[in-house]
Amino acid sequence: MNPDIKEILSQLEQLKQNFLDEISNNLDARNTEDIKVKYLGRKGKLSSFFSLLGKVTPENKPLLGQELNRLKNFLQSEVDNLSKSVTKKSKKDDFFDISLPGVPAEIGTKHPLYQVLDEIKSIFTSLGFTTETGPELETDFYNFEALNIPKDHPSRDLQDTFYITDELVLRTHTSPVQIRTMKKMKPPIRMIAPGKCYRKDSIDATHFPVFHQVEGLCVDVGVTFADLKGIIWAFAKRLFGEDVKIRFRPSFFPFTEPSAEYDFSCVKCNGKGCNICKGTGWLEISGAGMVDPAVFKYVDYDSDKYTGYAFGMGVERIAMLKYQVADIRDFYENDLRFLKQF
Repeated sequence: MNPDIKEILSQLEQLKQNFLDEISNNLDARNTEDIKVKYLGRKGKLSSFFSLLGKVTPENKPLLGQELNRLKNFLQSEVDNLSKSVTKKSKKDDFFDISLPGVPAEIGTKHPLYQVLDEIKSIFTSLGFTTETGPELETDFYNFEALNIPKDHPSRDLQDTFYITDELVLRTHTSPVQIRTMKKMKPPIRMIAPGKCYRKDSIDATHFPVFHQVEGLCVDVGVTFADLKGIIWAFAKRLFGEDVKIRFRPSFFPFTEPSAEYDFSCVKCNGKGCNICKGTGWLEISGAGMVDPAVFKYVDYDSDKYTGYAFGMGVERIAMLKYQVADIRDFYENDLRFLKQF
């Protein structure tokens, strides 16, 4: 059964009226584009009527084709005019009065982590240490092997390393800078290596996969563990005041022997126990120890002549202690309410 041509023409007239109602309420360019797609798009309202050309009687086909083309041209012309009108209105609304007073720019400050890092570097510089840097994309040799961590050493499993290739890693500590420095310099050496490090740590209140470290190294004739304790003690006093206490606990690291972990007394509770130190009165800072003679072999140092100490510290851990921040994630969420406190 062929469709009724009068019914089709009536529907086209209604389509035209609906279109005119919609464009009369149009407010912006986005609405104009939506209307165009709705009525003139490939799956729009008008396209469905073109499929009827093959269903009407032969004598009605020219009439329907003529009406469809006329309506299509009308709709397209109205959409174009509407688009131009909206564009002119938009440009008028964008007028800017240059006589209005300006809005002063808000001056930012250094991120709290870098404020602490600058303070750490300043303290060690005053104690006679130079600052050395190295690449964050490090070779396996500098990141592991030259630090007495061979390929089959179990401590590699504890690093949770981001491997780029078999021989390239995102450095897990700034200790490779110590090796690079010793390879290009002869003792005496007294240096620190600040920078970013990367490990596959699960994110929680005290761990983050990107963090900042400061490694320290001193190599000379007659360097002892007492010198190491003295430099850590001097640093802690300068950073946290005369009341801070330090303690060393025996530990193990492949690149130092003997090795220790060192803690600072909690500055919030003065060692009495609180939520920051989890009731212990102490906060673990990092590891330290005397440079293992095996490490000196990789840099052609005479271990019978020279001794040295090395230490590390996490900048985030120091900042949490200094500013009494309980969650490391606060430093990385870019919440201005938090950052403006510093």
